[in-house]
Amino acid sequence: MKRQAQSQSNRTALGRGLLLVALFMVAAFALAACGNNDKGSQASPAASSSAAATAGASGSASASPAASPSAEAQTGTVTYQSEAGPVEVPANPQRVIVLSGYTGDVLQLGVPLVGVDSWSLNNPKFADKLQGVTEVSDEDLEKIIELKPDLIIGSSDSKNLDKLKQIAPLVTYTYNKVDYLTQHLEIAKALNKEKEGQAWIDDFKKRAADVGEQIKAKIGADATVSVIEAYDKQVYTFGDAWGRGTEILFQLMGLNMQPKVKEATAKDGYFTLSAEVLPDYAGDYIIMSKDPGADVSFQQTATYKNIPAVKNNRVYEVDSRTFYFNDALTLEWQLEFFKEKFLGN
Repeated sequence: MKRQAQSQSNRTALGRGLLLVALFMVAAFALAACGNNDKGSQASPAASSSAAATAGASGSASASPAASPSAEAQTGTVTYQSEAGPVEVPANPQRVIVLSGYTGDVLQLGVPLVGVDSWSLNNPKFADKLQGVTEVSDEDLEKIIELKPDLIIGSSDSKNLDKLKQIAPLVTYTYNKVDYLTQHLEIAKALNKEKEGQAWIDDFKKRAADVGEQIKAKIGADATVSVIEAYDKQVYTFGDAWGRGTEILFQLMGLNMQPKVKEATAKDGYFTLSAEVLPDYAGDYIIMSKDPGADVSFQQTATYKNIPAVKNNRVYEVDSRTFYFNDALTLEWQLEFFKEKFLGN
């Protein structure tokens, strides 16, 4: 347009006037169109790329995926209705910080992270996806400022919430306030990826149920399962909604929880065991989640070795660092673990 304007400079004053009027009308039209587009992005956020949805459904994710053309073009903010009230969040977040156990949900949705909690960084299954990502906590305010986040996701009991809100839009969640799949959907909404989140949920539920039917056909419809964890000097067992794969085993697959475990965990979701009573809470099959630093000397006792599941080689051990949570990426790993151990594939 500049070249055209220069070429018109030697024409008559009338010609220059007509050109200026035409340019003014074009600019006004473009401005009005931009204004309409901005309003549209607020009311009806555009769906993210289909590539991200496919990655979520297949169980793969990248920490720093290339943005699709539609995602690159999407700017501005959308309103997310959080449990604490409405929050204006970026329509296409590119520098997210997670201060609690939701890192795997963000990774599954293909949104770039710049900072995460220590638990996430210590998860061997996340290592390749968190290269270059900084460890932060809710007390590292200066470090968080330096990372220049465009969205912070934390827990409702995180420290310094008022200060964190001043750094970037802040969304917090209360653990187990909603079920684990609804939690993933809420995070997807906060990231403006509700469609991708729901697609992954629908697909994962179907895949887990299918595997569950295969497992029941192999081990028997009446077989029981216990989830046991050795952490530090303690031994715990868990109900049907406390991570460690419990949601998959007992909710989606419909496997039978050992009766005494079901009773003991009904109130708090978990129960502390002593080595002496462990046999009373052992199912026909045991998922043994072990922290690398845990005292597992109980496994050398006659009491433990005489448990039927132990004698029948039906104890499936796993690194607890990969099994703690029930975020989407961890759920994918847990499902693969159960397929391999129960079905041999």
